[in-house]
Amino acid sequence: MKIILASNSPRRKELLTQAGVDFEVKSADVEEITTKTNPDEVVIELSQLKARAVAKDNPGRVVLAADTVVACDGKILGKPADENDAFNMLKALSGKSHQVYTGVTIISEDGSIKSFAECTEVVMYENSDELIHKYVATKEPMDKAGAYGIQGKGAVLVKEIKGDYNNVVGLPLAKVYRVLYTW
Repeated sequence: MKIILASNSPRRKELLTQAGVDFEVKSADVEEITTKTNPDEVVIELSQLKARAVAKDNPGRVVLAADTVVACDGKILGKPADENDAFNMLKALSGKSHQVYTGVTIISEDGSIKSFAECTEVVMYENSDELIHKYVATKEPMDKAGAYGIQGKGAVLVKEIKGDYNNVVGLPLAKVYRVLYTW
């Protein structure tokens, strides 16, 4: 079974490749607007929006879509708008615990839909302004929810995680794999 990954995320592509999943990429060209406010509901709604958009043009195919956000103190942090925004996000996360939510939607060949959200808790070190500026200058934070990549240079900012590491990268791989192949 060759699935369609409704995402251009290089991290999601790497994770699926790592697991030996046969897939092709067809990115969802949708405006990511949600009516929800709870992080788990937000990521599920956005993953459903992406999955449905791609499934509409690919009937009879399995479609996988995901969306990831970071939540801290009740506020959802998406991708930073610019370097100043990235610095402010990382400063707000410094020395604190936050949650990374990934919503996943899988549409089967018969059109059935399964959606779920995974949450991983991440604890950041108390990071100096100098270290944060140095990290932001790498440009790595610019396309990542919460302005950091745990799988890259941003790993030096993270003290510990509780939950699925791959979820923080952008896809709760083990759970996705089980849903894909045991549905």
